[in-house]
Amino acid sequence: MADFGFNEHHQNEIINYMRFARSKRLLRVKTIDSCFEELKDSRLVEETFTVDEVREMLDGLQMVVRGEVEMELINTAHTNVLLLRQLFSQAEKFYLRLQSDVSELENRELLEQVAEFEKTDFTSANKMNQEASKPKLAPLNEGGVSELLNKEIARLQEENDKLKSRLRTLESQAMSALDEKTKAERALKDLQRTQGEQQLCSQMKEISSLEDTVAALKEGYERSLSANAASQKDLQENLVTAKHDLLRVQEQLALAEKELEKKFQQTAAYRNMKEILTKKNEQIKEIRKRLQKYEPDD
Repeated sequence: MADFGFNEHHQNEIINYMRFARSKRLLRVKTIDSCFEELKDSRLVEETFTVDEVREMLDGLQMVVRGEVEMELINTAHTNVLLLRQLFSQAEKFYLRLQSDVSELENRELLEQVAEFEKTDFTSANKMNQEASKPKLAPLNEGGVSELLNKEIARLQEENDKLKSRLRTLESQAMSALDEKTKAERALKDLQRTQGEQQLCSQMKEISSLEDTVAALKEGYERSLSANAASQKDLQENLVTAKHDLLRVQEQLALAEKELEKKFQQTAAYRNMKEILTKKNEQIKEIRKRLQKYEPDD
């Protein structure tokens, strides 16, 4: 028997489906043969036919045969869909994901193997399975997926036992840690009580020291205020005296500037400069008059 890579149960299911498909195919072939026989019996009663009559008979036969073939192809496709639906439904019960490769459906080598299987081993397989039940996909209860599931359950059970043991160990460690924590909390409370008393005495000493420091700072601040008041009074008196001196110096500087300007105006250089400036001003006025003669009228 040809080997398709399946166990005996699955190969029997394939044989049942092939038997079903062949019976449907033979029935459709008989239907097509009957179409031709009906045409022979109903139309071929005369000895001669015209071209139009022959064309009409062939067109009618073509329409009938095409309808039968199309119906068979559609029925086959729908039947395959129902078969796939059964397979996928069974796979979902075992949490499996089935995948199909449509390109393998046109693999000539595999198709030839199926044809060879149908020619040689299919007949003997039919004889061996005559007493078998009707073609129906039953749940898989032995081998295959069931074996894998049992192994997975055993593995999960073993892992669960390990986790339980680990949990017990962690619980024991947690209880020990809890006892240690309780002891540590008690020791900490005792230590905090002792340290609290010591800190209280230390804080009282620090408060007393701070009070003395504040009193000393306050006394020094008051002395500093008295000294600053006396110093401020002296500064104000010095400032008034400095202002008077500044006014006197400014007045003397103003008189000195006036005296200096008066002496400068009496020098020969000042008189010569004044004459030169007067001559230059007269020359500029003369040049402006000449330029006005040559300017165009607006």
